[in-house]
Amino acid sequence: MKRLILWAAVIFAALTAKADEGMWLLKELNSESIARMKELGFTFPAEQLYDEANPSLKDAVVIFGGGCTGVAVSDEGLIFTNHHCGYGAIQKLSAVEHDYLRDGFVAKRRSDELPADGLTVSFLKSMTDVTDLIVPHLLSPLNEIQREKMADSLSGALTAQYEEDPFIHARIVPFYSRNRYYMVLYDLFRDVRLVAAPPSSVGKFGGDTDNWMWPRHTGDFSVFRVYADGDNRPAVCDSGNVPYRPKYVVPVSLKGVTEGDCAMTVGYPGNTQRYMSSRGIRQRMESENSPRIEVRGVKQSIWWDAMTKNDTVRIKYAGKYAGSSNYWKNSQGMNRALAALEVISEKERLEARLAEWIKGSPARQARYGETLLTLEQAYGASGEPALYMTFFLETFNDGIELIRLANIILQFDSEGTGEEKQSFISERLSNPYKNYDPSLDRKVLSALMRLYAERVPERYHPDIYRKVKEVFGGDYDLYADWLFSNSRFTSFDSLLDLLETADTQTLTGDPAMELALSVTDMGYELSGQMMPAYEKMLRGERELMAALMEMDAERTFYPDANFTQRMSYGTVCGYRPRDAVRYDYYTTSQGVLEKQKPGDPEFNVQEYILDAVRSGDYGRYADGQGLMRVNFLSNNDITGGNSGSPVLNGRGELVGLAFDGNWESLSGDILFERNMQRVISVDIRYVLYMIDRVMGASHIVEELRLAEI
Repeated sequence: MKRLILWAAVIFAALTAKADEGMWLLKELNSESIARMKELGFTFPAEQLYDEANPSLKDAVVIFGGGCTGVAVSDEGLIFTNHHCGYGAIQKLSAVEHDYLRDGFVAKRRSDELPADGLTVSFLKSMTDVTDLIVPHLLSPLNEIQREKMADSLSGALTAQYEEDPFIHARIVPFYSRNRYYMVLYDLFRDVRLVAAPPSSVGKFGGDTDNWMWPRHTGDFSVFRVYADGDNRPAVCDSGNVPYRPKYVVPVSLKGVTEGDCAMTVGYPGNTQRYMSSRGIRQRMESENSPRIEVRGVKQSIWWDAMTKNDTVRIKYAGKYAGSSNYWKNSQGMNRALAALEVISEKERLEARLAEWIKGSPARQARYGETLLTLEQAYGASGEPALYMTFFLETFNDGIELIRLANIILQFDSEGTGEEKQSFISERLSNPYKNYDPSLDRKVLSALMRLYAERVPERYHPDIYRKVKEVFGGDYDLYADWLFSNSRFTSFDSLLDLLETADTQTLTGDPAMELALSVTDMGYELSGQMMPAYEKMLRGERELMAALMEMDAERTFYPDANFTQRMSYGTVCGYRPRDAVRYDYYTTSQGVLEKQKPGDPEFNVQEYILDAVRSGDYGRYADGQGLMRVNFLSNNDITGGNSGSPVLNGRGELVGLAFDGNWESLSGDILFERNMQRVISVDIRYVLYMIDRVMGASHIVEELRLAEI
């Protein structure tokens, strides 16, 4: 069943195209949006934004990996994206003896490009409205859970024709709180190779300290190449493949941006909840964000301490730490921003207006009379279970790695053929164990089990807690020592020996599997506690969306983000975060020199990079004053998943890569606040300067379509 999206109420008067707000489907841009774009200065032809029959901008903006965006910038398949989007692939290719995270990487020749095993790039083929093939079959006698299952079943039938094709990815995606459905098709490229990545001192400059903050001085970029077969079709990785020839390539501007310039982003925003009710927002803050902050803070502290002391551990955990920390800090910023903007009070006023509108007509009362009450009951009944569920998920599903490993092993068929067993090991187990440190996980297990016991009532403790109490006197350190000393799952080599000889009974008897099974049982129990409220939320969401769109029929509603291709438009601008403080819209390399700290894991910069910056020799990449601009701000509407999105000027030329948002507007998944919400992008001239002048890869720049005026 798809993840619950908690819709509830529309955002005040800002929900119109005039507000420069919205993550719009390129295929469905309305005349109002197009007129507003032209008013801001866009001259790029609207008909070339999205066209399934002819090359268009939609053909150049890709899904990079499983959760980022990238852009095609050359006729030979070059893809620009963020460093943090390529981080996992760079980490997998790194080792202590060739540490591409620390030192960066450049392929001097095509033959030097490194295949990124498991990395994919998806090009959008088409979007087709299939609402009429799904919604009429969701008859009213069905409850909301049954509706979801029926919709999933119908979706599966529609995409079944593509299941056997490894190079086409088909999705049925719900919009407007499951009132509308699209089939989205992608060409899936599986031969993707690393071309260039700056050192982390550039690509991750500032680390967690600067994450979500402005001013920023981060060169967050990496370069990959997509390969295809001789007929320009997707193919598995093979030495005979050739660079892919994209249908559309985005030209790169050397002119840069100035304040007030129009800016457009196109990408794949992951998830917003702009229509969430006041009760839903409160639950998000108290029952999701707050426990997530606490649990991840404990886990990350243990990881970080080990990473700063050991290069092997640092490389293994770099990607995992970055992913965990990003959402951890986001949750902190979101709670602070939602409180500062008094969003809950605003939503309560909107809900009061909606209630009065419903009362104004017997027909509306018949359709929506129970909607707000349904949501009130759902959130009221689920507050504590949701809190405990978040503690549970963050502790056992996302915290203790050994449990995840045991859950993978649980799917191992001990009676399968030798080929089936080997395939399972190579495809499912080898990489997780490559990036696993059992001594570190032992510390995390002890700390998180203790925290869970302190925060969650005993009735929601997995049965393993009884064993810890009876056998180990409630000492989580003793239990962790025993488990990691006696489990065969903590070492890949010992696990391989076990898998060759063991039957299912032996595997399930391992101490790590005992823990995992105990956790699974409690997970089902907690899910059961949430199910009645979940059914009410589903029904309330669907009805409420319809009510809001009917009440404010004159408004232009855009659908919440759901990792489909979207466009947002705005302008380059700074902002005023608080009284007497004014942030400029760009930063320069001078800030790198001011922030850099020798030996600091977040701000250390190699001397050769500092020397290049100090020289002031920026060539054609300098701005009109001879300065090297690093990052800039715009007021586009983006969220997670947009990382790596191209930022385009009015002519559709690449001026930057979006990589972050600002701290003051981390309420953005729930509320677009026009005066505060800003996108932080790396200036494309800084990207080219680093590639050309610092990394010595002028051949990459020579592939690009450069626009100098």
